[in-house]
Amino acid sequence: MDTDGVQSLREASPPAPTLETKSVAPQRQETLTPISKDIGFISPVVAKIAAEHGVNLSQVQGSGLNGRITKNDVLSYVEGQKSNVESQVSQPSNLQPFNIKPTEGDQLIKHTVIRKQIAEHMVISKQTSPHVLTVMEADMSRVAKHRSANKEIFGRDQVNLTFTAYFIMAIVAGLKAYPNVNSSWTEEGILVHKAVNIGMATSLGQEGLIVPVIKDADNLSLLAMARMVNDLANRARSKKLHPEDVKGGTFTLTNHGTSGSLFAFPVINQPQSGILGVGAMQKRVVVIDEAIAIRPMVYLSFVFDHRILDGASADWFLAKVKETLENWT
Repeated sequence: MDTDGVQSLREASPPAPTLETKSVAPQRQETLTPISKDIGFISPVVAKIAAEHGVNLSQVQGSGLNGRITKNDVLSYVEGQKSNVESQVSQPSNLQPFNIKPTEGDQLIKHTVIRKQIAEHMVISKQTSPHVLTVMEADMSRVAKHRSANKEIFGRDQVNLTFTAYFIMAIVAGLKAYPNVNSSWTEEGILVHKAVNIGMATSLGQEGLIVPVIKDADNLSLLAMARMVNDLANRARSKKLHPEDVKGGTFTLTNHGTSGSLFAFPVINQPQSGILGVGAMQKRVVVIDEAIAIRPMVYLSFVFDHRILDGASADWFLAKVKETLENWT
């Protein structure tokens, strides 16, 4: 955490006492010390606690003998003040929409149903879970080589081998290694899902996006995964998805790099624990074994729910995704 620099100031030392100066020890105070006519007598312990918490003792109701303020009275008052503050913070604020007045030349584009749903879901997600971002960089050399060698072969089966299939396979490897990432928050505990169902954020252009789900992704080969990616993406863009196609996701991938984006801070698709954003793949200069090389690199942005995952566990998962991509065979 950054701190402001503070310039030290020298102050003149007070003069040493002369021989004539007599040091007089203060007399020990009685157990009860007069503080104010309004609050009567209080003990030094009560006075100390009140000073530490900034309590105005005239506002504290005493329960002791003759209405004397006790230690418990002050502590109860402090707890009561804390409860009031927490209650005010926990209450949702009734924020009114900005009163924006259109000016000449402005154009109003009416909200579509899907745009309203996206907006509501995004706001709820940010209000529900504390979002934290961690980013790693992956060398896609082996994946790119494998794709080039197999793209034509997959094409014979009418399957377009996209990088999305590789990313989902890497996510599956990460979820297998760290099952707690494939989970949801509940008030009773963290619910770890047995099924591995990967949502695939798909852009619908100006209309927004939709997230079809690849069910039981951990049971699919690369060919089956690529075929499923093709099918869901095509049906999403042609608006032929079924309600079941967008339900049951336990983790989500969003490939924001298709538009050239390098970094992103995606919003978690509730009630999942995280979402992985993939940036645009670019050839960059990197250092490998003390030598400079050019490699196709991609940034992996993992946003996770800090209620479920801590920084270390989130990084372990993301490192597994990175390792899977970089060591593809």
